[in-house]
Amino acid sequence: MATRAGPTDRPRLSSAEFDVLYRRLAARAAWAGGERGALAALTPARVLAAAREVRTGRTVTLAAPVQTESGPDDPEPAEHRMSAWPRQHGEAASGLHFAMDRFAMNVHGDADSHVDALCHVVYDGTLHGGVSAHTVTADGADALSIDTVHDGIVGRGVLLDVPRLRGVPWLEPGEHVTADDLGSAESAQGVQVREGDLLFVRVGHRRRRDELGAWQATEARAGLHPSALEFLADRRVAVLGSDGNNDTAPSCAEGVGFPVHVLAIHAMGLLLLDWLQFEDLAPVCAAQGRWSFLCVVAPLRLPHATGSPVNPIAVL
Repeated sequence: MATRAGPTDRPRLSSAEFDVLYRRLAARAAWAGGERGALAALTPARVLAAAREVRTGRTVTLAAPVQTESGPDDPEPAEHRMSAWPRQHGEAASGLHFAMDRFAMNVHGDADSHVDALCHVVYDGTLHGGVSAHTVTADGADALSIDTVHDGIVGRGVLLDVPRLRGVPWLEPGEHVTADDLGSAESAQGVQVREGDLLFVRVGHRRRRDELGAWQATEARAGLHPSALEFLADRRVAVLGSDGNNDTAPSCAEGVGFPVHVLAIHAMGLLLLDWLQFEDLAPVCAAQGRWSFLCVVAPLRLPHATGSPVNPIAVL
């Protein structure tokens, strides 16, 4: 069993080491150019193969309920209000009426499940693939917006459960997932991550939040160590998702607050799914003895947006 790594023994990367890692991963991901980035690996043939993952027809959500009450990790929660409801017209009103509501949210918060588009990360004046950062203006993104995936993302999903590997309910804030953890989870779960897969990494953030309450996740959270992206480059995955926001806090890289976001989105062209929840899916996978499934991700049609709320569905 893998050893438990704590915040104090986290291997940090100097700015020079991070730069070397960035350049190496960008070179290895040169195949993932264009507006779809690493989704280029998700070919029609791989989508057809993913459909064969369905054995029972059971569907399971990978999203958390949208938060509408403020908390330490969500000071600007989503706003939901009714704009029409039956009591407006009196309890004895006759005829036809409609219940209606309005919804607004901060897409890139620290609580709600969402997908990051390739225009989300600006690094050294550019977006992924060297696209100018000036393509993102006050009116939205003119390049690499979430609308590049308006047909949705459908492929083979794989869940790697790192707390299960370590024999704990969750990773503590500040702990990180390494490439060795990912490889060991593959072996322990009897599954292999393949080219074009949608890789989901459980750190147990949602379970900890549910059982102990919310905390300031922007300051302390479990996530992937930047060097773990080498594993993703080896396998040429198409998408990365986690029940955290994929990055560890405090950051493992000198001078870069969100190194995994920079490496995954900017260098490798990977769409990221942040703040998912796997507490519904993991028990089903364990009971069925398999950790791969058909996965459907359908962002909203937001032509110039940098991301979208999302409710990924696993079909087993």
